[in-house]
Amino acid sequence: MKKSGVMLVGLCGRSGSGKGYIAKMFAEYGIPSVDTDAVYRGMTSSVPDKTMLSTCMTELVGRFGEQILADDLSLNRPVMRNLVFGGDTDALTDLNRITHRHILADTQSAAEQFYRDGFPIVLIDAPVLYESGFDKMCDCVVCVTAPEDVIVSRIMKRDGLSEADAKRRLASQKTREELEGRADFVISNDDERPVLYERVKRCTECLQAIRSERYE
Repeated sequence: MKKSGVMLVGLCGRSGSGKGYIAKMFAEYGIPSVDTDAVYRGMTSSVPDKTMLSTCMTELVGRFGEQILADDLSLNRPVMRNLVFGGDTDALTDLNRITHRHILADTQSAAEQFYRDGFPIVLIDAPVLYESGFDKMCDCVVCVTAPEDVIVSRIMKRDGLSEADAKRRLASQKTREELEGRADFVISNDDERPVLYERVKRCTECLQAIRSERYE
């Protein structure tokens, strides 16, 4: 049975794989994206007064206390990190339970707005696509990969980390093999721009064919 509405496509990849870079290429072929990290930053950003806290922030304050508020009423990320990794075994679970629900809702709303603006397919750029459960809302998943030495170098340059710290960050994430194994399409971000554009173009054509087959 065919559906109507926006077709959601999950975009996943390990840190340093270049998801944002590839997402910009998709946008040039008419497939915009919603960055879930940007959604989260928006709902935890500064506000003029406490009455304007987002629903997500209000729930976080209810769970963790006003200590998580910075002077500008944005999320005090160092304090939150200390709470999550400071011995409270339920803190990370509660943080994810609260934030993922609101991120999913706001991301869905943003995708539906893209659809109303004339874009039938929307990428969901989600670093924790599977952990958040958003993969269950997507018709298919595109995985962006790159060689291990390349992504380590990118992380070091981007975030100012040592090689050891960059590798530790990657060790806490899903492996390349697992992400590739769960994806419908894999784009290797390991070549020059013309080659990458061709890969993105071919993937776009496949996604458009899926949309035509499954949706009205």
